[in-house]
Amino acid sequence: MNSQTEKLSLQGAAGAIEVQRDQPAETARGIAVIAHPHPLFGGTMDNKVVQTLARAFVACGWTTVRFNFRGVGASEGVHDEGRGELEDMLNVVGQLAPEGPIAIAGFSFGAFVASGAVEKLWVERDVRQIVLVGTAAARNVVAPLPAEAHERALVVHGEADDTVALSAVMDWARPQSLPVTVVPGGGHFFHGQLPLLKSLVVRHLRAGIA
Repeated sequence: MNSQTEKLSLQGAAGAIEVQRDQPAETARGIAVIAHPHPLFGGTMDNKVVQTLARAFVACGWTTVRFNFRGVGASEGVHDEGRGELEDMLNVVGQLAPEGPIAIAGFSFGAFVASGAVEKLWVERDVRQIVLVGTAAARNVVAPLPAEAHERALVVHGEADDTVALSAVMDWARPQSLPVTVVPGGGHFFHGQLPLLKSLVVRHLRAGIA
């Protein structure tokens, strides 16, 4: 993401996991782990939305970790339809954020995986922030967020998303009474609207500092 980005390789269940880590200028508030979009459709940790999320977290004082799911880039293994990818994310959290406050975030397929990570980690870890963007609720069973997590969660979706219909995310959110922030005219990848997306995330994170 920048010249200070630290490149790491972790050992996961399917082999090596390729990771990049960025540090804030000040003492970190915690560690944010961000998951990328669908591996079979070109999704990587270098996706522009994922990098936008990483920049927002770093700007708000979080150590930020991005990683490639199994079978992507230098990460070993093969795509596992979300099961192995959740295992990858939990492995990254366990190795790079074994204690202390954490944030869980993801874009598209990565938001689906991130929801599963929140479900697994909520009781045992201090999950301070949750950011789900373009949540892939159309073809995946996205885990509901714990009721206690709602005030810490930001769910953002584009009004004109033609990859994951807004209606699919609303169908997921409605039974939970979980608010969804809709970007007017926004597409799945938020072309031309990444600064707006970053500002929405920064505003949410700063509101949670107190």
